[in-house]
Amino acid sequence: MFVELIGVIFAGIAMAGTVMLLNRLLGGRIPKWMMPVAAGLAMIGATVSNEYTWFERTQAGLPEGIEVVARFEKKGLLRPWTYARPYVDKFAALDRQSLRQHAEQPDMKLLDLLLFGRWAAVQKVPMVFDCKAGAQAALIEGAEFAVGGALQNADWFTPPSGDPVQSAACERV
Repeated sequence: MFVELIGVIFAGIAMAGTVMLLNRLLGGRIPKWMMPVAAGLAMIGATVSNEYTWFERTQAGLPEGIEVVARFEKKGLLRPWTYARPYVDKFAALDRQSLRQHAEQPDMKLLDLLLFGRWAAVQKVPMVFDCKAGAQAALIEGAEFAVGGALQNADWFTPPSGDPVQSAACERV
């Protein structure tokens, strides 16, 4: 966040300098109000650019074995351009390196689900996917594994048909 703030400030300074240089080259014909307006527009442009490129930059920096399975786009009233082109402000990814299965429960897969947010720390949620029943459960307090690999005291839920996380965990692992 700090690096982006510095980048936005430098974009404003660079644009103000460019307008000042143009003004000197043109013999002072550019109105005085143009420099702060151009600097402000450059700062807004840099901010919008950072918002729209965050997902691609973050995805490109993911280590091997982390697969993005869901993207969540955002629109906002205070950002009217997002109605024409929404931007991704959070996404979910599966850590393929964390795959664990029990020999007696071949239809159940334990994977770490990573939740990324634009201005939030990454959250790691251990998830169990029952590929046969089409259900999933987060491994939170109270969930235990019984003898034979069965999961007890889990809060199972059935995601809607075509859920990208369930599909990625069951079909492509």
